[in-house]
Amino acid sequence: MGSKSDKKSQDASLLPVTYHLKLPEDIVPESIQKKVKSAEKGQILCKNYPYSTKMKRKKYEREITRLQIELLKLQRWVQLNGERIVLLLEGRDAAGKGGTIKRFMEHLNPRGARVVALPKPNEKEMGQWYFQRYIEHLPTSGEIVFFDRSWYNRGVVEPVMDFCRPTEHHTFLREAPQLENMLVNSGIHLFKLWFSVSREEQFRRFKARETDKLKQWKLSPIDVKSLGLWDEYTKAQNAMFMATDTKACPWTVIRSDDKKRARLNCLRYVLNQLNYPNKDQELVEHFDAEIIGSKEVIFDTSEW
Repeated sequence: MGSKSDKKSQDASLLPVTYHLKLPEDIVPESIQKKVKSAEKGQILCKNYPYSTKMKRKKYEREITRLQIELLKLQRWVQLNGERIVLLLEGRDAAGKGGTIKRFMEHLNPRGARVVALPKPNEKEMGQWYFQRYIEHLPTSGEIVFFDRSWYNRGVVEPVMDFCRPTEHHTFLREAPQLENMLVNSGIHLFKLWFSVSREEQFRRFKARETDKLKQWKLSPIDVKSLGLWDEYTKAQNAMFMATDTKACPWTVIRSDDKKRARLNCLRYVLNQLNYPNKDQELVEHFDAEIIGSKEVIFDTSEW
């Protein structure tokens, strides 16, 4: 007769590797569902996107390798000169933030670069000043820090999902630019990157997560709920831009319906903004102005 621990192990082996959420049939308009269902592989679904098909993998891999070599030059400069870099990657769910961070980090020395992806605040953190738990993760001398979502949770997600009070949201919109000015004045290189995905492409990516066992963990109940709150997210996003897009700390918007183009142009843009030695200027300065730029230039009518 087996022991209790053996039985627990057997019971655990019967559990699914990931939980499985199904998207409600009416979570997006029927026209978008039909568009996604009939789409060909590699087809761009948003009519406002500047390209009709996604970038070919061979060309992408050739370019990403050259840019990652530039990132190593950048990191060496950061370490030798005690520079500090902060990159905030924000956007709707499934906009491509995590995949872009992965390409930034892929060949960097992890001793001088790290990713911050905080869970929801615990009881102690909820009693603190809102920005406090993020400040603890800011870089020290010679370090690059990527925030996979940041204090801007309170700019969009929290007010839409009723995770904060209206007064807390308004206070955040007033205080965020003040904090960011202090960071920049202290010598930190701050990048605020917003990944803009169309409703069609977001739904397509969610449908892929629904069936892919390696990606099902990315599909949370909050993610599913957000699909049906497109207009509410748009309103909160626009209010956030109005309040926090400043001359000292502007937002940079990346159209991310094609993940490959989004990653390449994001890397190019960041590298082009920093003056590190032996920069391949010709490589980094030619980012696609139809894919990345200020909020005034990248005006995606499907989202604004």
